[in-house]
Amino acid sequence: MAATFNGVSNVVGMSLRNELRGTKQNVNDWFKYMQQGAEAVHSANKNVLVIMSGLSFDTDLSFLMPRPVHLSFTGKLVFELHWYSFSDGNSWSTNNSNDNCGQVLNRIRNNGGFLLNQGFPLFLSEIGIDERGGNVNDDRYFGCLTGWAAKNDVDWSLWALTGTYYLRLGVVGLNEYYGVLDSDWISVRNSSFLQKIYLLQSTLQGPGPRTDAYNLVFHPLTGLCLVCSLKDTAMLTLVTDQKIGLPCLGRVVRESRWQTISASRMHLALTTSKNNSLCLDVDATNNILANPCKCLSKDSSCQPMSQWFKIINATRPLESSKLYKQLENLSPRSDML
Repeated sequence: MAATFNGVSNVVGMSLRNELRGTKQNVNDWFKYMQQGAEAVHSANKNVLVIMSGLSFDTDLSFLMPRPVHLSFTGKLVFELHWYSFSDGNSWSTNNSNDNCGQVLNRIRNNGGFLLNQGFPLFLSEIGIDERGGNVNDDRYFGCLTGWAAKNDVDWSLWALTGTYYLRLGVVGLNEYYGVLDSDWISVRNSSFLQKIYLLQSTLQGPGPRTDAYNLVFHPLTGLCLVCSLKDTAMLTLVTDQKIGLPCLGRVVRESRWQTISASRMHLALTTSKNNSLCLDVDATNNILANPCKCLSKDSSCQPMSQWFKIINATRPLESSKLYKQLENLSPRSDML
């Protein structure tokens, strides 16, 4: 395969093995055969990226922390992880969302996220949710994961594009409810989902054209970012390419000291003069509010996602979007939250 696609410019990477699993998987065999496979692909195709997956359905690369890969080439090795809500069993629906988010992100960091600190690209090569909505596990998981993915500017791919299968599980035309396309293969199954992954499609960090560092405040539930209004700098607005949010609480938000709290580190909170805690929130029509903090711990039935934000330090200009043109007009000392 590597030789066949040598010189084909739109084939940029090759993954060596999909989702190793079962009782025979082990670390020593992984090193032996993955390194052999990587060298074979490189020998046949010097240009293509070599992508290595982990054990246990590609959720575990932790064994690379004490024992690195040794190859004859550099600069083209990528590691990949797969992560779904069911990668953590039923924990999203049975535990408090903030507590579970913190635990899951720790697991991701220990199982492969640490490779980012070692200078390797980490590719979330399978993520996704039931596009019909209404799945508690998926809704909580996706907000937590996309916040982490945006903050770390990791590359990713969705399972899946497909609307249906010709034949699967003995069923002709079986629906793929994780598919972005509907069963007609033309319509989008869930348009709000496309908005949720909007920011993830932009390069926020890394090599290439750079600008002065600025903060984006990402709201995973809506996929929108929070910036200061250009018309009234005492106000905050949710924006993408089209500004669809409304102003928030003005100077209460702008001039207060906000802190990240909860195990998820995704609540932005302040303490009022009356010693009450308020968290930044977004209502059903995308108004930005400061409400009592909710779901911080214990309660497994509570839904905190409207109060989940992730502050992202970005260094790459978003030149293709109207958002970038708005950012250019903000103070370099950051008029952003």
